[in-house]
Amino acid sequence: MRAGQARSAASDWVHRHARSQPGYRGAYFSGSTVGLPDGTELPPTSDVDVHIATTADGRPAEAGKLRHLGALLEISYVPWSELASAEAVLGSYHLAGCFRTDTLIDDPTGRLRTLLAEVAPLYATAPRVRRRCEDARRRVEDRLAAIDVSAPFHEQVLGWLFPTGVTCHVLLAAALRNPTVRLRYPAARAVLADYGHLGAYPELLGLLGCADLPAERAQHHLDALAETFDATARVARTPFFFSSDLTPEARPIAVDGSQALIDAGDHREAVFWIVATFARCHTALAADTPHLADAHRPTFRAAVADLLGIESSGDLVRRATVTLRYLPRLWRTAEAVMAANPEIAG
Repeated sequence: MRAGQARSAASDWVHRHARSQPGYRGAYFSGSTVGLPDGTELPPTSDVDVHIATTADGRPAEAGKLRHLGALLEISYVPWSELASAEAVLGSYHLAGCFRTDTLIDDPTGRLRTLLAEVAPLYATAPRVRRRCEDARRRVEDRLAAIDVSAPFHEQVLGWLFPTGVTCHVLLAAALRNPTVRLRYPAARAVLADYGHLGAYPELLGLLGCADLPAERAQHHLDALAETFDATARVARTPFFFSSDLTPEARPIAVDGSQALIDAGDHREAVFWIVATFARCHTALAADTPHLADAHRPTFRAAVADLLGIESSGDLVRRATVTLRYLPRLWRTAEAVMAANPEIAG
Protein backbone atom coordinates (compact mmCIF):
# COMPACT_ATOMS: atom_id res chain seq x y z
CA MET A 1 0.00 0.00 0.00
CA ARG A 2 1.21 3.51 -0.79
CA ALA A 3 1.59 6.16 1.88
CA GLY A 4 -1.18 8.33 0.46
CA GLN A 5 -3.64 5.44 0.45
CA ALA A 6 -2.71 4.54 4.03
CA ARG A 7 -3.21 8.11 5.20
CA SER A 8 -6.57 8.24 3.44
CA ALA A 9 -7.58 5.06 5.23
CA ALA A 10 -6.49 6.58 8.55
CA SER A 11 -8.50 9.73 7.88
CA ASP A 12 -11.53 7.62 7.02
CA TRP A 13 -11.19 5.71 10.30
CA VAL A 14 -11.00 8.95 12.27
CA HIS A 15 -14.14 10.34 10.68
CA ARG A 16 -16.06 7.06 10.96
CA HIS A 17 -15.03 6.02 14.46
CA ALA A 18 -13.11 8.59 16.47
CA ARG A 19 -15.24 11.69 15.97
CA SER A 20 -18.21 10.16 17.80
CA GLN A 21 -16.17 9.15 20.86
CA PRO A 22 -16.77 11.04 24.12
CA GLY A 23 -14.12 13.68 24.69
CA TYR A 24 -12.87 13.72 21.09
CA ARG A 25 -11.04 16.94 20.23
CA GLY A 26 -9.15 16.15 17.02
CA ALA A 27 -6.62 13.91 15.30
CA TYR A 28 -3.20 14.14 13.68
CA PHE A 29 -0.52 11.90 12.18
CA SER A 30 2.70 10.95 13.93
CA GLY A 31 5.63 8.65 13.36
CA SER A 32 7.77 7.60 10.45
CA THR A 33 5.17 8.06 7.71
CA VAL A 34 4.90 11.81 8.30
CA GLY A 35 6.34 13.62 5.32
CA LEU A 36 6.51 10.59 3.06
CA PRO A 37 5.34 11.35 -0.49
CA ASP A 38 1.93 9.89 -1.28
CA GLY A 39 3.43 7.52 -3.84
CA THR A 40 5.90 5.91 -1.43
CA GLU A 41 5.29 2.18 -1.04
CA LEU A 42 5.00 1.25 2.62
CA PRO A 43 6.66 -2.02 3.67
CA PRO A 44 4.52 -4.61 5.48
CA THR A 45 6.53 -3.81 8.62
CA SER A 46 5.18 -0.22 8.74
CA ASP A 47 2.02 1.13 10.26
CA VAL A 48 0.46 4.60 10.23
CA ASP A 49 0.52 6.33 13.60
CA VAL A 50 -2.61 8.33 14.43
CA HIS A 51 -2.93 10.41 17.58
CA ILE A 52 -6.40 11.19 18.92
CA ALA A 53 -6.64 14.21 21.22
CA THR A 54 -9.20 13.57 23.95
CA THR A 55 -10.54 14.86 27.24
CA ALA A 56 -11.85 11.41 28.19
CA ASP A 57 -10.25 9.43 30.98
CA GLY A 58 -8.96 5.90 30.52
CA ARG A 59 -7.79 3.99 27.49
CA PRO A 60 -10.45 3.47 24.79
CA ALA A 61 -10.92 0.00 23.37
CA GLU A 62 -9.94 1.30 19.94
CA ALA A 63 -6.39 2.12 21.05
CA GLY A 64 -3.55 0.18 19.48
CA LYS A 65 -3.08 -1.55 16.17
CA LEU A 66 -6.00 -2.22 13.86
CA ARG A 67 -6.55 -2.68 10.16
CA HIS A 68 -8.87 -0.38 8.23
CA LEU A 69 -9.39 -0.35 4.46
CA GLY A 70 -6.27 -2.48 4.13
CA ALA A 71 -4.01 -0.13 6.11
CA LEU A 72 -2.43 -1.08 9.43
CA LEU A 73 -3.04 1.79 11.84
CA GLU A 74 -1.61 2.47 15.28
CA ILE A 75 -4.16 4.49 17.23
CA SER A 76 -2.86 6.40 20.26
CA TYR A 77 -4.77 8.73 22.56
CA VAL A 78 -3.21 11.96 23.83
CA PRO A 79 -4.75 13.76 26.82
CA TRP A 80 -6.01 17.18 25.78
CA SER A 81 -4.24 18.62 28.82
CA GLU A 82 -0.84 17.68 27.34
CA LEU A 83 -1.62 19.93 24.37
CA ALA A 84 -2.59 22.88 26.56
CA SER A 85 0.23 25.18 25.49
CA ALA A 86 2.83 25.51 22.76
CA GLU A 87 5.66 25.63 25.30
CA ALA A 88 4.50 22.38 26.92
CA VAL A 89 4.50 20.66 23.53
CA LEU A 90 7.82 22.21 22.52
CA GLY A 91 9.43 20.72 25.63
CA SER A 92 8.11 17.20 25.04
CA TYR A 93 10.40 15.08 22.86
CA HIS A 94 7.61 12.70 21.92
CA LEU A 95 4.98 15.35 21.10
CA ALA A 96 6.79 18.29 19.51
CA GLY A 97 7.67 16.59 16.23
CA CYS A 98 4.00 16.03 15.49
CA PHE A 99 3.55 19.81 15.19
CA ARG A 100 6.72 20.53 13.26
CA THR A 101 4.76 20.30 10.01
CA ASP A 102 1.09 20.07 9.16
CA THR A 103 0.06 16.59 10.27
CA LEU A 104 -3.55 17.43 11.09
CA ILE A 105 -6.33 15.04 10.12
CA ASP A 106 -9.25 16.68 11.88
CA ASP A 107 -9.46 19.79 14.06
CA PRO A 108 -13.06 20.55 15.03
CA THR A 109 -12.08 23.03 17.77
CA GLY A 110 -9.38 24.85 15.78
CA ARG A 111 -7.01 24.44 18.72
CA LEU A 112 -4.67 22.01 16.92
CA ARG A 113 -4.27 24.42 14.01
CA THR A 114 -3.40 27.21 16.45
CA LEU A 115 -0.93 24.91 18.22
CA LEU A 116 0.71 24.07 14.90
CA ALA A 117 1.09 27.76 14.07
CA GLU A 118 2.71 28.38 17.46
CA VAL A 119 4.96 25.31 17.63
CA ALA A 120 6.33 25.04 14.09
CA PRO A 121 8.28 28.34 14.04
CA LEU A 122 9.92 27.59 17.41
CA TYR A 123 10.52 23.86 16.98
CA ALA A 124 14.18 24.16 15.95
CA THR A 125 15.18 26.95 18.32
CA ALA A 126 18.10 25.93 20.52
CA PRO A 127 16.40 26.36 23.94
CA ARG A 128 13.47 24.15 22.90
CA VAL A 129 15.72 21.50 21.36
CA ARG A 130 17.75 21.36 24.57
CA ARG A 131 14.58 21.06 26.66
CA ARG A 132 13.47 18.08 24.59
CA CYS A 133 16.86 16.41 25.00
CA GLU A 134 16.62 17.03 28.74
CA ASP A 135 13.10 15.56 28.71
CA ALA A 136 14.44 12.34 27.18
CA ARG A 137 17.39 12.24 29.59
CA ARG A 138 15.07 12.64 32.59
CA ARG A 139 12.98 9.75 31.33
CA VAL A 140 16.07 7.53 31.34
CA GLU A 141 17.03 8.66 34.85
CA ASP A 142 13.58 8.48 36.41
CA ARG A 143 12.55 5.15 34.98
CA LEU A 144 15.83 3.34 35.59
CA ALA A 145 15.69 4.55 39.19
CA ALA A 146 12.17 3.15 39.52
CA ILE A 147 12.80 -0.50 38.53
CA ASP A 148 10.70 -2.69 40.83
CA VAL A 149 12.78 -5.76 41.71
CA SER A 150 9.75 -7.28 43.45
CA ALA A 151 7.80 -7.45 40.17
CA PRO A 152 7.75 -10.56 37.96
CA PHE A 153 11.00 -10.87 36.01
CA HIS A 154 9.44 -10.10 32.62
CA GLU A 155 8.09 -6.82 34.03
CA GLN A 156 11.49 -5.98 35.49
CA VAL A 157 13.03 -6.55 32.07
CA LEU A 158 10.55 -4.16 30.46
CA GLY A 159 11.15 -1.62 33.22
CA TRP A 160 14.86 -1.69 32.40
CA LEU A 161 14.71 -2.14 28.62
CA PHE A 162 12.62 0.84 27.57
CA PRO A 163 14.43 3.57 29.53
CA THR A 164 17.75 2.07 28.45
CA GLY A 165 16.56 2.49 24.87
CA VAL A 166 15.60 6.12 25.49
CA THR A 167 19.33 6.86 25.34
CA CYS A 168 18.75 6.72 21.58
CA HIS A 169 15.97 9.29 21.87
CA VAL A 170 18.32 11.80 23.49
CA LEU A 171 20.37 11.73 20.28
CA LEU A 172 17.34 11.72 17.99
CA ALA A 173 15.95 14.77 19.77
CA ALA A 174 19.29 16.55 19.30
CA ALA A 175 19.19 15.79 15.59
CA LEU A 176 15.51 16.85 15.21
CA ARG A 177 14.55 13.34 14.13
CA ASN A 178 11.54 11.18 14.90
CA PRO A 179 11.89 9.33 18.24
CA THR A 180 10.91 6.04 16.67
CA VAL A 181 10.16 3.13 18.99
CA ARG A 182 11.02 -0.15 17.28
CA LEU A 183 13.79 1.24 15.07
CA ARG A 184 15.42 3.53 17.62
CA TYR A 185 18.84 1.89 17.39
CA PRO A 186 19.25 2.10 13.59
CA ALA A 187 17.96 5.67 13.79
CA ALA A 188 20.48 6.59 16.50
CA ARG A 189 23.28 4.97 14.51
CA ALA A 190 22.36 7.14 11.52
CA VAL A 191 22.54 10.27 13.69
CA LEU A 192 25.95 9.33 15.04
CA ALA A 193 27.23 8.56 11.55
CA ASP A 194 25.90 11.82 10.11
CA TYR A 195 27.51 13.92 12.84
CA GLY A 196 30.86 12.14 13.01
CA HIS A 197 30.34 10.28 16.28
CA LEU A 198 29.87 6.73 15.02
CA GLY A 199 32.48 5.55 17.50
CA ALA A 200 29.91 6.07 20.25
CA TYR A 201 27.45 3.61 18.73
CA PRO A 202 29.05 0.44 20.19
CA GLU A 203 28.68 2.10 23.59
CA LEU A 204 24.90 2.36 23.11
CA LEU A 205 24.76 -1.28 22.07
CA GLY A 206 26.96 -2.13 25.04
CA LEU A 207 24.43 -0.57 27.41
CA LEU A 208 21.82 -2.82 25.83
CA GLY A 209 24.19 -5.79 26.07
CA CYS A 210 24.43 -6.88 22.44
CA ALA A 211 27.49 -5.08 21.03
CA ASP A 212 29.22 -8.35 20.15
CA LEU A 213 26.20 -10.50 19.36
CA PRO A 214 26.54 -12.90 16.38
CA ALA A 215 23.70 -12.91 13.87
CA GLU A 216 22.93 -16.60 14.38
CA ARG A 217 22.15 -16.03 18.05
CA ALA A 218 19.69 -13.26 17.26
CA GLN A 219 18.04 -15.52 14.68
CA HIS A 220 17.81 -18.39 17.16
CA HIS A 221 15.99 -16.25 19.71
CA LEU A 222 13.72 -14.65 17.13
CA ASP A 223 12.63 -18.15 16.09
CA ALA A 224 11.83 -18.89 19.73
CA LEU A 225 9.98 -15.62 20.04
CA ALA A 226 7.86 -16.46 17.00
CA GLU A 227 6.61 -19.60 18.75
CA THR A 228 5.84 -17.69 21.95
CA PHE A 229 4.19 -14.87 20.00
CA ASP A 230 1.89 -17.21 18.09
CA ALA A 231 0.90 -19.01 21.29
CA THR A 232 0.21 -15.68 22.98
CA ALA A 233 -1.82 -14.28 20.10
CA ARG A 234 -4.15 -17.28 20.35
CA VAL A 235 -4.95 -16.88 24.04
CA ALA A 236 -4.32 -13.27 25.16
CA ARG A 237 -7.49 -11.66 26.52
CA THR A 238 -6.55 -9.33 29.38
CA PRO A 239 -6.23 -5.75 28.09
CA PHE A 240 -2.82 -4.08 28.36
CA PHE A 241 -1.72 -0.90 26.63
CA PHE A 242 0.33 -3.06 24.24
CA SER A 243 -2.31 -5.77 23.70
CA SER A 244 -2.79 -4.91 20.03
CA ASP A 245 0.93 -5.59 19.48
CA LEU A 246 0.30 -9.24 20.37
CA THR A 247 -2.28 -10.09 17.70
CA PRO A 248 -2.04 -11.84 14.34
CA GLU A 249 -2.52 -8.42 12.69
CA ALA A 250 0.61 -7.16 14.43
CA ARG A 251 2.83 -10.12 13.54
CA PRO A 252 4.31 -8.43 10.43
CA ILE A 253 5.77 -5.78 12.73
CA ALA A 254 6.38 -7.71 15.95
CA VAL A 255 8.10 -10.71 14.35
CA ASP A 256 8.65 -10.07 10.64
CA GLY A 257 10.01 -6.59 11.34
CA SER A 258 12.77 -8.09 13.47
CA GLN A 259 13.44 -10.68 10.78
CA ALA A 260 13.84 -7.90 8.23
CA LEU A 261 16.46 -6.25 10.45
CA ILE A 262 18.39 -9.50 10.81
CA ASP A 263 18.22 -10.13 7.07
CA ALA A 264 19.61 -6.63 6.48
CA GLY A 265 22.58 -7.31 8.77
CA ASP A 266 21.10 -5.33 11.66
CA HIS A 267 20.81 -8.28 14.01
CA ARG A 268 22.05 -6.28 17.01
CA GLU A 269 19.48 -3.60 16.26
CA ALA A 270 16.77 -6.29 16.24
CA VAL A 271 17.49 -7.22 19.86
CA PHE A 272 15.53 -4.35 21.41
CA TRP A 273 12.20 -5.32 19.87
CA ILE A 274 12.80 -9.06 20.17
CA VAL A 275 13.21 -8.74 23.93
CA ALA A 276 10.41 -6.18 24.29
CA THR A 277 7.97 -8.45 22.47
CA PHE A 278 9.14 -11.53 24.37
CA ALA A 279 8.56 -9.80 27.73
CA ARG A 280 5.18 -8.43 26.66
CA CYS A 281 4.11 -11.91 25.61
CA HIS A 282 4.95 -13.16 29.09
CA THR A 283 2.98 -10.34 30.67
CA ALA A 284 -0.06 -11.49 28.71
CA LEU A 285 0.56 -15.20 29.28
CA ALA A 286 0.98 -14.70 33.02
CA ALA A 287 -2.40 -12.98 33.16
CA ASP A 288 -4.36 -15.38 30.97
CA THR A 289 -2.65 -18.78 30.74
CA PRO A 290 -0.02 -19.28 33.46
CA HIS A 291 0.68 -22.85 32.34
CA LEU A 292 1.72 -21.57 28.90
CA ALA A 293 3.85 -18.92 30.56
CA ASP A 294 5.63 -21.70 32.44
CA ALA A 295 6.13 -23.68 29.24
CA HIS A 296 7.63 -20.75 27.32
CA ARG A 297 9.60 -19.19 30.17
CA PRO A 298 12.87 -21.09 29.53
CA THR A 299 13.21 -19.65 26.02
CA PHE A 300 12.49 -16.15 27.32
CA ARG A 301 15.07 -16.42 30.09
CA ALA A 302 17.57 -17.86 27.61
CA ALA A 303 16.99 -14.94 25.24
CA VAL A 304 17.43 -12.32 27.96
CA ALA A 305 20.60 -14.03 29.20
CA ASP A 306 22.11 -14.50 25.74
CA LEU A 307 21.03 -11.28 24.03
CA LEU A 308 21.39 -8.90 26.97
CA GLY A 309 23.64 -10.73 29.42
CA ILE A 310 21.00 -10.48 32.14
CA GLU A 311 20.01 -13.39 34.37
CA SER A 312 18.75 -11.81 37.58
CA SER A 313 17.27 -8.73 39.20
CA GLY A 314 20.72 -7.89 40.46
CA ASP A 315 22.00 -7.82 36.88
CA LEU A 316 19.25 -5.40 35.91
CA VAL A 317 20.07 -3.05 38.78
CA ARG A 318 23.78 -3.15 37.99
CA ARG A 319 23.18 -2.48 34.31
CA ALA A 320 20.84 0.39 35.16
CA THR A 321 23.64 1.91 37.26
CA VAL A 322 26.06 1.59 34.33
CA THR A 323 23.64 3.45 32.06
CA LEU A 324 23.07 6.22 34.60
CA ARG A 325 26.82 6.69 34.91
CA TYR A 326 27.08 6.87 31.12
CA LEU A 327 24.57 9.70 30.79
CA PRO A 328 27.09 12.57 31.11
CA ARG A 329 29.06 11.11 28.20
CA LEU A 330 25.85 10.68 26.20
CA TRP A 331 24.93 14.28 26.98
CA ARG A 332 28.25 15.54 25.63
CA THR A 333 27.56 13.71 22.39
CA ALA A 334 24.05 15.16 22.23
CA GLU A 335 25.45 18.64 22.81
CA ALA A 336 27.94 18.12 19.99
CA VAL A 337 25.10 17.07 17.68
CA MET A 338 23.04 20.12 18.64
CA ALA A 339 26.02 22.42 18.09
CA ALA A 340 26.66 20.99 14.64
CA ASN A 341 23.03 20.74 13.54
CA PRO A 342 22.49 23.39 10.84
CA GLU A 343 18.72 23.31 11.38
CA ILE A 344 18.94 24.56 14.96
CA ALA A 345 18.64 28.30 15.34
CA GLY A 346 20.03 30.22 18.29
